[in-house]
Amino acid sequence: MFKKTGNFLSLFILPTVFVSGLFFTTSKPIKKKDKKEGSDAVSSPFHLVTKQQEIWADSVLKTMSLKEQIGQLFMVAAYSNRDENHAKKIDVLIEKHHIGGLIFFQGGPLRQARLTNRFQQKSKIPLMISIDGEWGLAMRLDSTLKYPRQMMLGAIRDNALIEQMGEDIAEQCKTIGVHVNLAPVLDINNNPKNPVIGSRSFGEQKENVADKGIAYIKGMQNKGVMANGKHFPGHGDTDKDSHKTLPTVTASKQRLNQLELFPFKKAFDYNLASVMVAHLYVPALDSTTNVATTLSKNVVQNMLKKELDFKGLVFTDALNMKGVSNYSSPGELDLKALLAGNDVLLFSENVPLAIQKIEQAIEKGKVSKKEIAKRCRKILLAKKWLFKSANTRVDQTPSLLDSLNKTAYKAHIRKLTQASITLLKNQNNLIPLKRLDTLNIASVAIGSKKVNAFQKTISLYKNATFFTHASIESKAIQDKLLDQIQAHNLVIISLHNTNERPYKNYGISKATLQFIEKIALQKPVILVSHANPYALNKIKNLEAFKGLIVGYDNADITQEYTAQAIFGGTFIKGQLPVSVGRFSAGSGVVIDKPTRFGYTSPEHMGVSATDMALIDSIAIDGVKKKAYPGCQILVAKKGQVIYNKSFGYHTYDSLRAVKNHHLYDIASITKIASTTLSLMHLTNTGEFDVDIPMRYYIPEIVQQSPYADLFFREILSHQAGLVPWIPFYAKTTKKNGGPDPLYYQHQFSSDFDIRVADNLYLSHGYLDTIFERIITTPLLSKKKV
Repeated sequence: MFKKTGNFLSLFILPTVFVSGLFFTTSKPIKKKDKKEGSDAVSSPFHLVTKQQEIWADSVLKTMSLKEQIGQLFMVAAYSNRDENHAKKIDVLIEKHHIGGLIFFQGGPLRQARLTNRFQQKSKIPLMISIDGEWGLAMRLDSTLKYPRQMMLGAIRDNALIEQMGEDIAEQCKTIGVHVNLAPVLDINNNPKNPVIGSRSFGEQKENVADKGIAYIKGMQNKGVMANGKHFPGHGDTDKDSHKTLPTVTASKQRLNQLELFPFKKAFDYNLASVMVAHLYVPALDSTTNVATTLSKNVVQNMLKKELDFKGLVFTDALNMKGVSNYSSPGELDLKALLAGNDVLLFSENVPLAIQKIEQAIEKGKVSKKEIAKRCRKILLAKKWLFKSANTRVDQTPSLLDSLNKTAYKAHIRKLTQASITLLKNQNNLIPLKRLDTLNIASVAIGSKKVNAFQKTISLYKNATFFTHASIESKAIQDKLLDQIQAHNLVIISLHNTNERPYKNYGISKATLQFIEKIALQKPVILVSHANPYALNKIKNLEAFKGLIVGYDNADITQEYTAQAIFGGTFIKGQLPVSVGRFSAGSGVVIDKPTRFGYTSPEHMGVSATDMALIDSIAIDGVKKKAYPGCQILVAKKGQVIYNKSFGYHTYDSLRAVKNHHLYDIASITKIASTTLSLMHLTNTGEFDVDIPMRYYIPEIVQQSPYADLFFREILSHQAGLVPWIPFYAKTTKKNGGPDPLYYQHQFSSDFDIRVADNLYLSHGYLDTIFERIITTPLLSKKKV
């Protein structure tokens, strides 16, 4: 029931998630049940609809005038980066024309939150707020998190990661007052020249697109945000942009059913709550000249709603796009979209005129009041599910930014990125690199003006020579670079800062591609593309490269993981989502396990970054108190470095600062990492006491030995008088320094089972010799550190 509170009509929610005309879930979705024979297609499409819900929807509808009902069908564009005049125009549309929703475009989260609160306060019925957030709120808003584009997600084998992403984005949407995320894109990108879908698609394989789309949908709708599958009936096989013109899809209806419609039908089975109809000319579905699918009753009403039995909300694509606005005027265009069967009229250019045109159409009998009421009722039922309480106000304080940028979300982005990295070629198992001591590496970053995240990550593993070039088209630059890399026996070429425009090969010039092929014919080259995978189609000789890695985008995190992949710091499990050259969709060399340390964030490994930050203060305090002149601290968990910083100087004269790449002579690690921790544990369990003499624990030490009365407290604090070093190895070598066969063998056996180096094993009996040597070595006269 709605309750009038000032100028605001509050919404009380009944405790159920099944609504007439729509089917939503708040936990793991159940596949949609078949419609009962003879049931009404609008009022009762599912057998679990309750009478209370019917009463609620009807009671609200009875309070609304015809104009208010028409107004609910409109979702108007709003911008938080525009001036007060823009906001006042929205105020008028809400208060005078009773629009049902807003779609927010460019701006910032705090500004949008303030506008959302303002607009919701002015609306008698809560507004349904939407956004294009295909890769998160960052698609439209600054100061928010950017997730990978869908083509990059299409490379991931584990769909659970995408479902988690859907949950993250839904939480962020709800935090900022957004109820509908206009995602995912369910288009199959089967045309590499597509200028508007491309990387927005999960790829060219219909099963992969469907599975990824469903995972994204489940994640969002499980968290109470409406997903929107677009662009029905499939915008993938076009070479034109519907923002600028009306693209044509020439496929037959049979092909459309088998391919383009496949992901949509699968998503419908998993209760997709809304769908967006594209502005396309598809003669196989409606051959009327210049009539877009959005405006085709045959497509929307007959095919989508009846033939495919879709019961969710049907959105038009934006009605200001040239694919439809070139052929119909504002107002008339909105009416055509309504008559075609759409429920939500998105981005109307003239709402007052459109309402007038619809009212005139009702008077002329072109559309009935009953049909308007059905569409309005459907939207109200959707709002009932979306608004879980009467309070629509969102946080508009600076803390909103913290809520939208949680470290847990950032850790999930790292996991998505790591899982997407794709190894297409690995000649002679070159990757991960081995025997780094034999490699003289040149790293050539094309499209980068300075050393970037990719090259900085390389430096964590190997000193390399770095070359950076924003452009490499000049012959003089090319000749100079060829000369500079002559001494190197491995070249890593990385592509950066490209774009998404296929007609200019994503910003990579023909001269650049020819040059990197030229290098590959002269030197062993690993090519790493931080670009749309289609960009590789322009390289004529991919076989010239020894290794080929696709990173999909140029984000710093992506660059970090592509570099780690080369050196064995991460697994590589990505699969190519589209066909490139000889590599078909689904290609990808799998390397299951890292071979070296990787580098990641603490949260990625389940550790709090806040807790890790305490290390800084401890290290700095030690330097200030001169416990040490400087130090380097590295923390790794499960093979992943989550903290690595340096403090202070090499010596107390403070001449040379400690850097992360400086090497320390590390010894006695076993005492710290094994013995000390074991003794701490045994102390906690009461099985060990540092103040009991050594003879109690080591009875082999005779009573007369000075070692018998040593206490472990003295030993652990370096105050027992033990000799600092005994060269046990000295008596096991021959005069020339080589291993004495009396003590060593090159093969493992029961007698020679102590491995001291590759293919070198020490006699088991020598352990007794070591023990005897220790307890017969005299103690120092003074017991002090």
